[in-house]
Amino acid sequence: MTSAMQPTLLLLAAGMGSRYGGLKQLDAMGPSGQTMVDYAVDDACRAGFGKVVFVIRKDFEEAFRSQVGEKKRDKIDVCYAFQDLNDLPGEHRLPKGRTKPWGTAHAVRAARHCIAEPFAVINADDFYGREAYAKMAAFLEKIDAACPGPSAEASQKLAVGMVGYTLQNTLSPHGTVNRGICAIQDGNLQSVQEYTAIGHDADGILRGDNLENERVSVSEEAVVSMNFWGFTPAIFAPLETRFEAFLCERGGEEKSEYYLPSLVDSLIREDAIECPVLETESPWFGVTYPEDKARVVKSMQKLSDAGLY
Repeated sequence: MTSAMQPTLLLLAAGMGSRYGGLKQLDAMGPSGQTMVDYAVDDACRAGFGKVVFVIRKDFEEAFRSQVGEKKRDKIDVCYAFQDLNDLPGEHRLPKGRTKPWGTAHAVRAARHCIAEPFAVINADDFYGREAYAKMAAFLEKIDAACPGPSAEASQKLAVGMVGYTLQNTLSPHGTVNRGICAIQDGNLQSVQEYTAIGHDADGILRGDNLENERVSVSEEAVVSMNFWGFTPAIFAPLETRFEAFLCERGGEEKSEYYLPSLVDSLIREDAIECPVLETESPWFGVTYPEDKARVVKSMQKLSDAGLY
């Protein structure tokens, strides 16, 4: 089914759902019992993606394969990669007592042996909208022939793309969220900084915690990364190098994570990549807390009633 020109969808589905209280990846959200994964794969197929790689954990592999993967095999090539806490570069070993995943960059790294074509990265528990997939597929097709490969000279920039959303449209009324806040110039991403615990404080001001654990105000109009990225396989080499550097610096911390936006931001600062921000009018829905489900279910029903899904 897959051709050389068809991109791959890398779907990050290994999250533990600690704030949600369960596996959001397998929870029905649509009027006919669709999960967020169902919507993502269907939209990707419509946009021209030829393969999906599910990054999951071994402990729910059987349930995921039977409830999700097997249903998609007649539409798209299906592969699996496993995010394992012990899958670390070099001589690094899992610190004693560590149970928290290493973050989204580590999840992407888990698929390094499964991908040989341009690919998009998304979260399994987010709804990104059909237009967003079409925009990303067009971007990946464009860079397929032009992008440098793994043996490219260091002077050549890697091609990266990102779908951006407005922060105020991605907040939850039921608790705080984590977002990568972007700076953009002339349509290109200039920086992306990860903020955690974003929400309105008691004084009504929207704030988040930066990577220095400082509580700072953020703009509702800020463009944020919702982890919808476009890459070529050439990204795996710098990812490996920078993830190992992260482990050297923070690998001993109990809850440290290496975020995908942090990888992209470091490469931008080194002038190693160029990252256009792909504009889209697609709606975004996400489920962070159990209370978010009713709002997402209602939104999906409206899209269905409008004949869009």
